[in-house]
Amino acid sequence: MFYEPANGHGLPHDPFKAIVAPRPIGWISTRSKSGALNLSPYSYFNVISAHPHLVIFSSSGHKDSVAFIEETGEFAANLVSGHLAEKMNASSVSAPRGVSEFDYAGLTPVPCTLIGAPRVAEAYATLECVVTDIRVPADRHGKPSGSYLVTGEVVGIHIDEAILTEGLIDIRKAQPVSRLGYMDYATVSDVYQMWRPRWDESKD
Repeated sequence: MFYEPANGHGLPHDPFKAIVAPRPIGWISTRSKSGALNLSPYSYFNVISAHPHLVIFSSSGHKDSVAFIEETGEFAANLVSGHLAEKMNASSVSAPRGVSEFDYAGLTPVPCTLIGAPRVAEAYATLECVVTDIRVPADRHGKPSGSYLVTGEVVGIHIDEAILTEGLIDIRKAQPVSRLGYMDYATVSDVYQMWRPRWDESKD
């Protein structure tokens, strides 16, 4: 089949997000200037640069995460592992401002090292981030999308050594949860390696 998004797809649910999958989840924790805590999962999240270390996430609307980040210029991105999947889902509740999703989901906020935002104590890894850019992307006609793209430089990284094997992150131990389409999620079960080919210059 072929369809143009502007004209609809004719299927029970929009397949767009199911096509672009799996997507890592950025479990974003923030603290407002007044001290209020917020924790929310974002499946529009990824690493975009290694030099410097940059991550990005997108919020569909001006939510508390974005508001708190605008106030402080900081956030933490926590790894969602399999044992935290239900608590991650609980933290997505549309709670009113002032209600801590840490408390609602039964999670423990602990201080970060370099930023004022807290991290999830139960998470196997956390990226401490300082904001480098916040913008509202537009469509091809220049109309603002209503989503907020937040880019952050990773200035500190926490790793639970329980997920290391011979000094390397062991994905089978970390069991990161990814978002698929619809209400579907997945964890890693199969891992394989592929090495990049090297061009044989003698063929030039």
